[in-house]
Amino acid sequence: MDQTYHLNGGFKPTVKRFADLSGPDFFPTPSWATFALADNERFDGDIWECACGDGSMSEVLEHTGSKVISSDLYDRGYGEANHDFLSTWRRAPNIVTNPPYNAAEGFVRTGLHKAERKFALLLRLAFLEGANRQRTIFSEVPPSRVWVFSERITFYPANAERKGSGTTAYAWFVWDKDAPSATELKWFQPGYKKRYS
Repeated sequence: MDQTYHLNGGFKPTVKRFADLSGPDFFPTPSWATFALADNERFDGDIWECACGDGSMSEVLEHTGSKVISSDLYDRGYGEANHDFLSTWRRAPNIVTNPPYNAAEGFVRTGLHKAERKFALLLRLAFLEGANRQRTIFSEVPPSRVWVFSERITFYPANAERKGSGTTAYAWFVWDKDAPSATELKWFQPGYKKRYS
């Protein structure tokens, strides 16, 4: 049983996407999706990208002026390899990442303890649904802000032909330890895809 997903009775979906490189669930984040967060959320102090993959997100986060620490469970040629975020000792002022889909709940739980100021995850908008998440996350530690994309993100495996558009809605879920406990729902202005692609 995968303890990173099964929290208080939650079950892993029966269908999973698989990537073309070593390690499961590797779909690099388009740079414009990270720029949208960096343009709308201020990060004071170091930022840890704890599932950095090939560095796509880390390289954008460096534009914030903060020092970016990069690590990943798998060696994809960028950052510190073989670093398991879900059992880590490391802490950081801020943590920003696009977690593996099948470990998203585990990343939330771990990130809340390891981030000193802000913790931001790029997740499917449907992450807001579910009785288990309502009981184990949203009723106890709801995000401070949910930034909904006005444009669809398309994730491609490395070296894949870029065509078509995504069919899944995504949002940045931000936990801010200095913000009130109520969740604020916000929308990114359209145009990030054109401006930063």
